[in-house]
Amino acid sequence: MSSYGADHADVYDAVYRGRGKDYAAEADDVMRLLRERRPDIGSLLDVACGTGAHLDALRKSVDHVEGVELAPAMHALAVERLPGVAVHHDDMRTFDLGRTFDAITCMFSSVGYLTSTEELDRTLAVFRRHLTPGGVVLVEPWWFPEEFLDGYIGSAVVEVDGRTIARVSHTVREGDSTRMTVEYTVGEPATGLRRFSDTHVLSLFTREQYERAFERAGLAVEYVIGGPSGRGLFLATAPDAAPASALAAASGEQAREAR
Repeated sequence: MSSYGADHADVYDAVYRGRGKDYAAEADDVMRLLRERRPDIGSLLDVACGTGAHLDALRKSVDHVEGVELAPAMHALAVERLPGVAVHHDDMRTFDLGRTFDAITCMFSSVGYLTSTEELDRTLAVFRRHLTPGGVVLVEPWWFPEEFLDGYIGSAVVEVDGRTIARVSHTVREGDSTRMTVEYTVGEPATGLRRFSDTHVLSLFTREQYERAFERAGLAVEYVIGGPSGRGLFLATAPDAAPASALAAASGEQAREAR
């Protein structure tokens, strides 16, 4: 999974702000979709929360929010942005927070960094374990294979907070994955120019692979066209009660521990 190092984290918010990304409007849309499926959301977990920009907007309409972020530099910025909010430095594939949430979000195609359907299964199972009965998950996928444009070039030049930042990306298909190479040039009056690059490898899971993984996790899933990046959104709901098999397994485990 991409590390999102210190250089990238330093310019991350500035690039998207300069390109007009409206985190507050996206958070409003996310909450509308979530509350259509679970009106009484009182707690929310944002997985792969990055610098915390979405979570900062989401917490204005939810009583209790927490975040999970793996990249140390991004996690540090989220902690700084969200005083009083628990932002866990952890991995979406394995985290265990010891509590459940009414809603879980995972935005900006972060699940694309999972390297296999086995990792996708593991991650969605972790999400499921952190949901209250009737809880809802919203996941923004990476491109589906048939929609990806091989060789795509993306570019932007933004001026934010006295800095000029140029970003150029080139994304190619490599089997069932994409490799995105991103070059940055940052100009600041006091320090001049600095340049760095990032490489991101994301899996091209099919819509069916996503849907089957949600179903294996015990979640009823639907796909919504559109979303903030045009890649659509998966919304999945947990049963109103734990399955009898799960309750039986839990009872058996408790009995074993009592012996």
